[in-house]
Amino acid sequence: MHKDIRLHGQVGSHVEYFVMVVGNDAYQRYFFNIVQEEEHLRIFSPGNELIISPEGIGYQGNGGYFCEYMFGVDQPSSDLSKPDIINRLVMYGARSNDTGSIRFSDRTQGEESFENIFFEGNAVCNYYFFVHSNQLSRKLKYQQEELVKNLGKIIKRSESVGDERDDALISNIFPLLRDDSAQLFIIKLINRHHREYRDLFKSLYYRNKKIADDDFARLVKLATTYRIDRYQQERMRIDAMYRHPSNKRIVDEYRNILLACNSKGEISHLDNARLTRLKTLSVRNKIPGALFYTLDEMLKRGRNLVHHEEQDYIAATREVLQGIFLREKEIESPINREDMLNLIQAKKKAVENRDHSFDQLMLDASKECDEKIRDGADPGLMDGFSYVITYLDRFDSVSNLISQLAFMENVRVNEEMLQGLLEHKAAFDNLREGCFEELFIHELFHNAYLGRFGRRKVTALLAGLRAVEKRTGSTEELNQHLQKIDQEERISSVLLEHVRDRIRNFYSRFTTRADQEALRREVIEELKNKRLIKADIPDHIFHETIFTIKKEAMYLHSLLPQIIAERNVGLREDFLENSGLDRFYVEELEREYYEKNGLSLEGLYQIRKGLS
Repeated sequence: MHKDIRLHGQVGSHVEYFVMVVGNDAYQRYFFNIVQEEEHLRIFSPGNELIISPEGIGYQGNGGYFCEYMFGVDQPSSDLSKPDIINRLVMYGARSNDTGSIRFSDRTQGEESFENIFFEGNAVCNYYFFVHSNQLSRKLKYQQEELVKNLGKIIKRSESVGDERDDALISNIFPLLRDDSAQLFIIKLINRHHREYRDLFKSLYYRNKKIADDDFARLVKLATTYRIDRYQQERMRIDAMYRHPSNKRIVDEYRNILLACNSKGEISHLDNARLTRLKTLSVRNKIPGALFYTLDEMLKRGRNLVHHEEQDYIAATREVLQGIFLREKEIESPINREDMLNLIQAKKKAVENRDHSFDQLMLDASKECDEKIRDGADPGLMDGFSYVITYLDRFDSVSNLISQLAFMENVRVNEEMLQGLLEHKAAFDNLREGCFEELFIHELFHNAYLGRFGRRKVTALLAGLRAVEKRTGSTEELNQHLQKIDQEERISSVLLEHVRDRIRNFYSRFTTRADQEALRREVIEELKNKRLIKADIPDHIFHETIFTIKKEAMYLHSLLPQIIAERNVGLREDFLENSGLDRFYVEELEREYYEKNGLSLEGLYQIRKGLS
């Protein structure tokens, strides 16, 4: 049975290390020494060496490093196409050629700064390793090839790497050497500042999939204290959000569709409809859009899936940012209302087109502003860019809130949020009269997935904001109105579920007034006993529920079988437009019907094609 020795310490202000030496005779050999005057820790075996210094590491011999892939980082196509590969493995002296194959050399010596280690690899935890074994070849390049063949598969797939379960990792790797006298050296490096930031964000986000302003202020303070740059903050936030279980399922499906598109070399209309559908579901499930944007950028970039010349709105964005901020002889001029409105409209078009060129231009502008100020430019340079960011943040805030009201159930707002929305509306309308409704409302009412309660809430919101502006209403009244609609939506949803269940199990017929009245009394009593409602259910909500169930039954038993048999897309659309049922609701009925009857969902996707 193998044994291991572990050495733990810290170098510099924030890098923690764990040195693990594994082997049957690990206790009988020296494996490290410390150079006190240089604050260096040297780990060694015959022919191999790794030195930890306050600035970084130096290495020579065999081995390499591995870490868990962070969501959204560039990966080799061979890794990206295999969902079971979750870790990055880099061997010293290895190079990939144009065909994608790996070539090894004897030139394995090198050094890395800690900044680069946590930038190129995982932001929190990275592993280095080397092996001493008499069974390895004499030449380094052959040793590297043998180590990859023996250890590579398990290292790239082991969940122990991301979980930092070192005992399990050692137990999985060491037996693969097939040498009782071998020694395995593993050095784990942890960025303590990054780990603290990641863990705080994860604990805050996992509470309810959102970060409150006060909590975000804690993150900002922590990042400022530890001087964590924006890129690393964003990497850790996106990675943590992706790993939330309810996010991961939908995001992984989105990724799989894009991977399939890559293999075909194109995005078909059907594929695009699926991607759009997943994006719509992401809004309902509070999944951050950044996860999808990251996948789009990673899987489409450079693959010529869709090739467009630069759009007019991107060209206009580039002109404003490069001309005003960056390129025009370093002459700084303020952004006027027309410039700002052009940028907001460009962002809106970019979001609609899933075009991330806009975000890239903003990122480039931000980096260049930071670099100029660092190199001595007037800090006021950032004022103009902050003005842009403020408005774009306003756009995101308003768009997210209205989308949630429109497409999600049981969304609660409060007077503080409504007051903030009023301020945002005034800011947009200050750019141009009616700008707020033009940006956020007009197209929304033409969205096929806008349900009846969503339409009511958005209509009430718009009317209420107008009334507050004219001083004929208040945010308190508007909030009460929205809460009333929300309450009706909640009751309607609960009632529909229980009435349908009651009819399915107890009432084969419910057409007479007496049957319906008996049904109503029983359901109300049941809901009160379960404390799902407190008061009686209004007549109109109960009758709407009965009517919905009748329409549902008609669709499932009469129309849908005909639509499937005839592939009659027009009949389906006619029902959706005239039944009054929400498209989300009907699509869920269709999915259940297909699954219940053992039908291929591919047929359902074909029927829906071009309608989303």
